[in-house]
Amino acid sequence: NWAKFDPELGYTLRDNVIKDGVDGSRTLTSYEKTGERKLINYAHLPCRINTYGDSFTQCHQASDGETWQEYLAAHLGEPIRNFGIGGYGTYLAYRRMRREEATRSRAEYLILNIWDIDDYLRNIDAWRWLRVAPWWRQSPGHLYMFHCNPWVYVRLDLATGELIEKENPFSTPESLYKLCDPDFVYETFKDDLVVQFLVASTGATDVDHKALADVAAALNVKADFSTPEATADAARTLYIEYALRAGMRVIEKAVQFAEAQKKKLMVLLSSSEQRVVGACEGRPRLDQAAVNFLKERNVLFVDGLTKHLEDFKNFNLSPQEYVKRYYIGHYNPRGNHFFAFAIKDAVVNWLDPKPRAYREGSETIPAVV
Repeated sequence: NWAKFDPELGYTLRDNVIKDGVDGSRTLTSYEKTGERKLINYAHLPCRINTYGDSFTQCHQASDGETWQEYLAAHLGEPIRNFGIGGYGTYLAYRRMRREEATRSRAEYLILNIWDIDDYLRNIDAWRWLRVAPWWRQSPGHLYMFHCNPWVYVRLDLATGELIEKENPFSTPESLYKLCDPDFVYETFKDDLVVQFLVASTGATDVDHKALADVAAALNVKADFSTPEATADAARTLYIEYALRAGMRVIEKAVQFAEAQKKKLMVLLSSSEQRVVGACEGRPRLDQAAVNFLKERNVLFVDGLTKHLEDFKNFNLSPQEYVKRYYIGHYNPRGNHFFAFAIKDAVVNWLDPKPRAYREGSETIPAVV
């Protein structure tokens, strides 16, 4: 199985082989004893960059050596640690960052990679399974993955807008068995705000309209609850807006953590193939508020979606044909290579001193054996 139980984060990863790679291949994934994905390029050198995020940081569906961290490390001449975990949201990645940066694996430069709108939604999931089960069950391979179990999560204080951090209520292996009881699940989660968003978005009528109205008022979002159809539209809008607001507060926490620890932070924005197609077709992005937030707060970031739009102009392809170059659900190895070089200039300019490949006079530095 690809994962193992973790009382705080729900799960972490371990060595695995999954038949999910390019051309029907199996991807070979292995991990260091300290928890990060196996270091290959320049693994014998000191590491000053740690990366955190979800499966687009982990580089799911790509084997060891085919991650964007390893492509970039090979080019820069120094190692890059990969602490990405498939399924995590930004808050989980931040909590993992806090944990790892207190160990001997700590680094001066921290990268927080945020994938599309879903990473914001995951931040507020008390139990992600309630949201993803309908499509998760459609893939036979998913049935054998230890995944989507409860974790630490966040909510917003509607009176102040501040972040409320929630600990994992199912922090032991034994407690997970309670989730096999439908009656327990119903009583435990029927009033959960995310469940209310999800149920209302289907057009159901037995929802907590007051809870939804309270969110709309707190977020200053106009919402119509006069009919099931209007309520469904309002719930979907509120769900995204609530998740984005919470996600921005999580980014603030990561910035504050880095500053307090005298570390440097860079945020990367990754996108799904559907989002890239939409952008190439001229459709607006769902996470624009978060992009604006990063700019307003002067947070150093690289927007992968903008990089794809620039790249798309070089091809005489439809958006659907274009994304097939880089995606097989997650990035394929070519996609990881694209992303490595999409962020390369920003990383080079960020590091001080510059990486060996870009350091003045580096041709006089003795070779490292």
